[in-house]
Amino acid sequence: MEAKEIFALIKAGEVKDIKLWFTDILGRVKGFTIYKDEVERALSEGINFDGSSIEGLVRIEESDLTALPDLDAVYRIPDVEGGYNLVILCDVFYPDGRPVESSPRYILRNALKRAEVKGFSYFTGVELEFFVFNSKGEVQGSDGKGYFDIIPHDRLDELTEGIGNLLNTMGVRVEMSHHEVAPNQHELDFRYQDAMRMADNLQIAKYVVKEMARKRGLYATFMPKPVFGINGSGMHVHQSLFRSGRNAFFENEDPYHLSSVAKGFIAGLLKHSKEITCVTNQWVNSYKRLVAGYEAPVYISWGRHNRSALVRVPAFKKHKPVSCRIEYRAPDPATNPYLCFSVMLSAGLKGIEEGYPLPEPVEEDIFIMTYERKRELEIDALPDSLYAAIMEMERSELVKETFGDEFFEKYIRNKYAEWEEYRIQVTDYEIKRYINL
Repeated sequence: MEAKEIFALIKAGEVKDIKLWFTDILGRVKGFTIYKDEVERALSEGINFDGSSIEGLVRIEESDLTALPDLDAVYRIPDVEGGYNLVILCDVFYPDGRPVESSPRYILRNALKRAEVKGFSYFTGVELEFFVFNSKGEVQGSDGKGYFDIIPHDRLDELTEGIGNLLNTMGVRVEMSHHEVAPNQHELDFRYQDAMRMADNLQIAKYVVKEMARKRGLYATFMPKPVFGINGSGMHVHQSLFRSGRNAFFENEDPYHLSSVAKGFIAGLLKHSKEITCVTNQWVNSYKRLVAGYEAPVYISWGRHNRSALVRVPAFKKHKPVSCRIEYRAPDPATNPYLCFSVMLSAGLKGIEEGYPLPEPVEEDIFIMTYERKRELEIDALPDSLYAAIMEMERSELVKETFGDEFFEKYIRNKYAEWEEYRIQVTDYEIKRYINL
């Protein structure tokens, strides 16, 4: 949206509030509301704010920051009383005009620039899963439905269909919505586009999902594993690189129709998967989802039809090479999308640059495979806890290079603090298990 369009909407009385939003280290949306007389100044020079209390952004002695609206990331969210709330996502700068190195959006922008230097544009498409419950903090009630069930059509179906319709009117392209495998679990599938726009759209979509649920007396959560014994929520990411408007992953003569670029990208993801898991799966709870038996990818392998593999190459029509893509199945909806896309892109590019060899695809069900068979195929597993993931990431030159030294250290410290806080908790499981022994 151009500045003149924003001023026209304001003059027409259609805009109720103007909100400037940005994202912290953990992927949480932060922001503030400005008023109509301040819009011109905001668009031309940005709005100053105190960044010292924002998780992982700057040190207290660097507290003065500027939020500068990005006119490529403007969203009109309808207000219940009529008109729109105008939300503009921002980049964050120091007062002297330097970008803040710890801004997740800046980190993704840098990763995309590294791809552009090599002639690539990075596109992603996302499957966003979430649960909807009756009330906040109470995992109760079940809709009794499973994958793709449409009967009975209930208020949760109406909610997700309404969310999809609203997002589409806002320019956030949702291709489909449906019920997922677990009770009370739904999915929104977003049409692929450049990674920065996709990350922006996910931040807006999560807000819309939670707000529309709240207004209906429901509670939507992106917690990866809110209920023991059933599937958790994932955020599968479909990825492709384009060069000069053509899909660089497609090769007509290859048996799998995968180019050397695609094979290198997959090999990079596989080789660096352990060290990026702390980013793609950043919460303690993320590792309650990453267990065998619940359709979550645990094993480091790739396949064309194998949904137990970490990387999958979805089927596509040969006459439509634009749809050739790879699907990375580890991330969950609690990830920071800017950082998630950054480390996946870096891993894929490293595989291309270094010419990593791609192992043969695995089309067997790895979940039921014997230990001996997994060892024969040299199939390794992702970290099984946040602590194990931190240890892998701490040794990663790839992630350190992607994040920069300062942000890398902040992220590691944050994750260690989360693990330590979790480690010393006494859980209900322990009480039930041990108190009477």
